[in-house]
Amino acid sequence: MIISTSGFAERREEMIRVGAWNDRIITEYLDDIVSETPDSTAVVSYRVATDERTELTYGQLDAISRRMAAGLAALGVAKGEVVSCQLPNWWEMIALNLACARIGAVLNPLMPIFRERELRFMLAHAETRVLVVPQTFRNFNYADMVAGIRADLPSLKQVLVIGGEGDDSFETVLLDRAWEEETDTAALFAERKPSADDVIQLLFTSGTTGEPKGVLHTSNTLFSNVQPYAERLHLNADDVIMMSSPMAHQTGFLYGVLMPVYLKARVVLQDIWDAKAFGRIARAEKPTFTMASTPFLADLIDTAPTATGNLDSLRIFVSAGAPIPGALVERAAGVLPARIISAWGMTENGAVTMTHPEDDASRSIHSDGVALPYMEVKVENDQHEQLGAGQEGNLLVRGASLFVGYLKRPELYSVDNEGWFATGDLATIDADGYIRITGRTKDVIIRGGENIPVVEIENLLYKHPGISAVALVGCPDQRLGERMCAYVTLHNGYTDLTLDEVTTFLSNQGVSRNYLPEHLQVMQELPRTPSGKIQKFKLREMAQDIEIAPAKRA
Repeated sequence: MIISTSGFAERREEMIRVGAWNDRIITEYLDDIVSETPDSTAVVSYRVATDERTELTYGQLDAISRRMAAGLAALGVAKGEVVSCQLPNWWEMIALNLACARIGAVLNPLMPIFRERELRFMLAHAETRVLVVPQTFRNFNYADMVAGIRADLPSLKQVLVIGGEGDDSFETVLLDRAWEEETDTAALFAERKPSADDVIQLLFTSGTTGEPKGVLHTSNTLFSNVQPYAERLHLNADDVIMMSSPMAHQTGFLYGVLMPVYLKARVVLQDIWDAKAFGRIARAEKPTFTMASTPFLADLIDTAPTATGNLDSLRIFVSAGAPIPGALVERAAGVLPARIISAWGMTENGAVTMTHPEDDASRSIHSDGVALPYMEVKVENDQHEQLGAGQEGNLLVRGASLFVGYLKRPELYSVDNEGWFATGDLATIDADGYIRITGRTKDVIIRGGENIPVVEIENLLYKHPGISAVALVGCPDQRLGERMCAYVTLHNGYTDLTLDEVTTFLSNQGVSRNYLPEHLQVMQELPRTPSGKIQKFKLREMAQDIEIAPAKRA
């Protein structure tokens, strides 16, 4: 898989010189643990709906992942080819990542909320060779969904279904057969071993173009984020990591899939977010660290007073995905033992800025942190002039964990000759280097830490027979950060349109539930510039006063 080669040699030389890149891949970290403490616990995986608990040692995880790696190779997965998985936070995803690393395949985690429209594009764009899905999760049949679109995906040679039967059963194909006894795995893994500069992760992120972008990362870019992140938070092998944030997000992947192996620590997985379940699991497993978006924190604060003692072990809660409301941090201080850490990052970088545990609590209220080691941030105006402390402008970032390109979209790789990446966010930086995200230049709404691809949803709504014009903007929400509001005008002959009609129309187009508008306003005219462009800033101002009934918790 091709990375952006422009300036890469110079970047590599600098990253090696400063010690940011150490040229190690995840299986090398795993091999160290297996040689030292193979019986130490690697992962404890909870399936909330069935109250099922699975525990694996590092020795067991290594053996399973080696078998899976040999099986994937036997299925025809070549080095550099993509293995996609649409999985909840289950141990199988951690094993699958290790298996792909053994044979140089690229893992492409996909959010469980994606449906036909998103999957059809992403799997085709990635030219996915093998796809792993659950039979059912949260009462949705993934195997049936994939069967309905498989004819549109000529590159997809194998679908493996966890909990499935027959030739597509994940368990039958990859776990029950002793693939490691049918091939010389030592030779296979030596031949297929990727370098630390090979692409090993593909994650899709929503942008302003209406199409998701495939973000490409290497072992060097990912671990150069994990190491300073863990060091800033003083995490080590004695810590217990709890991951309820989806591992198909960069947050869950970096700090729930990679960081435990790097630290030689234990990770506890929760597949369905439920604050009360989190508390019960925490009482049993004694986690010391977790990271998630603001809604998770809000829910824990709500349940903590009635769950005395459940969260006593939790030392660090990192919140990212949207600025933390100050009132939430203050409430957390009264009911949670954990230090609340504010962070900002992107799929393209992982966490870039983060407060220190030693900082005054006000830092998490009023900032999104200061740059991690090996990363730099700056704010500049539209004329590319760097701005001073407190001045709002365009946020740029560069450094070790910056991704290496967008899949098949080199023209979108907005990195200048000095290595600065335009994030699309607006921010200020104070005299001490702490940033505050103040807005976005990208046309994206962030609901509960999940980016909503505004342009794509707008384009679909334009297909509705009653809608003549549409604009989607965010309105503030204490728990989710933002909710999506739709402003529309109607064609002649249509006198009314309801929110239910709009959401039903989009659902029939295969749009995920999280991407559906939650407020609809029909207008005579949308505000426009003299050239006819919709003035979304005016609609955003209107949306500030909208109050939507609390969302049902996922």
